[in-house]
Amino acid sequence: MMNMLIIGPPGSGKGTQTERISERLGVVAISTGDIFRANVKGETPLGIEAKKYIDAGDFVPDSVTNKMVRDRLSESDVENGFLLDGYPRTTAQVDYLDEILAKGEKKLDVVLQLTADDEELVHRLLGRAKETGRSDDNEAVIRHRLDLYHEQTEAVVAKYAERGILTQVDGIGPIDDVTDGVMQAIATMLLVPTL
Repeated sequence: MMNMLIIGPPGSGKGTQTERISERLGVVAISTGDIFRANVKGETPLGIEAKKYIDAGDFVPDSVTNKMVRDRLSESDVENGFLLDGYPRTTAQVDYLDEILAKGEKKLDVVLQLTADDEELVHRLLGRAKETGRSDDNEAVIRHRLDLYHEQTEAVVAKYAERGILTQVDGIGPIDDVTDGVMQAIATMLLVPTL
């Protein structure tokens, strides 16, 4: 059983690497972004509320996000491990996640941070916006999201670094090379030869 978190700025490749890690290690991937987008598309009450924040490039409030993650982590498919993508983003969410995991007698084993240069990320996200037509990816919103990441999420990274469970991998480069780096970093953190 392996419980992991992947963290990184918008556009750093978290979604792609999450899919690959989940597939290779057989752990359930839990993406708050995917859950939010499904609710927005379905125009659920949560989706309508979340859309206001997403369109402005802001984080969805902790009260909404915490409940969603708590409910998701109570499902039976996470018993053999999970990989969280997009949560926690604030130190308050770290504390809340600690409480959720402690109640289930679980803990995080590895926190993987994908790193990338801001200008490269802006370029990458603008390209993605053209391809997919995402309304939340214009340059002003992208830069705002990157600023929020640096302001709030870097404190989360620091907290996990203090616990000795953080590993960092450069998210820029060919996807297969990044995946190889990710798998090696996880293996090193878990003190196993290879994954």
